Amino acid sequence: MRVLVVEDDEKISSFVSKGLKQAGFAVDQAGDGEEGLFMALNNPYDVAVIDLMLPGRDGLSLIEELRKKRISTPVLILSARSSVDDKVKGLQTGGDDYLSKPFSFSELLARVQALLRRSSLTVPVNKLRVGDLEIDLLKREVRRGEALIDLRPREYALLEYLIRNAGTVVSKTMILEHVWDYHFDPQTNVVDVLIHRLRSKIDEGCRQKLIHTVRGSGYVIKDS
Repeated sequence: MRVLVVEDDEKISSFVSKGLKQAGFAVDQAGDGEEGLFMALNNPYDVAVIDLMLPGRDGLSLIEELRKKRISTPVLILSARSSVDDKVKGLQTGGDDYLSKPFSFSELLARVQALLRRSSLTVPVNKLRVGDLEIDLLKREVRRGEALIDLRPREYALLEYLIRNAGTVVSKTMILEHVWDYHFDPQTNVVDVLIHRLRSKIDEGCRQKLIHTVRGSGYVIKDS
């Protein structure tokens, strides 16, 4: 999952971005409203975390412009303004949730995950499934059959991306953009290495393989 963080306070931006990366998200950062708008209009994001007090273009204006352009990316507003009127204005402008500063990262993460669940229209609210493989999004647990599978954050992020696109071939470039927070050389083997590690945990010892290589195109997860 890919998150855009638009925050001009470098300490807060670094704190939020580092925490999201450790939780398995790919993160892009913008330090002002104009940069944030450009990135949100030109890249696919699963969630955006946007501060209201931004140089160049304020957060409300940014969100309003996104909605005018029919960009439906869920938005979590961050703000030092905590009055009811400020919250109502932020939500009426197009924000999906509002978190007042100061905040704990655990609460921010929970709200980001809630926005992801609410924005998913094609899968059950709490779980993703392909064959006998299941991800519990609330517990961040992965099971194949009755067996609990322990995944590192990057492995979990890759599996979640694959399973959200089950039956669709995703290229190495698409995986790099959604699982990592920056662009690698497309010729790098980092995706192959991560796929190999994930396969060893998901498919090893199972009669039916779920993760498939489509030569020259990328990878797909499917149960047939």
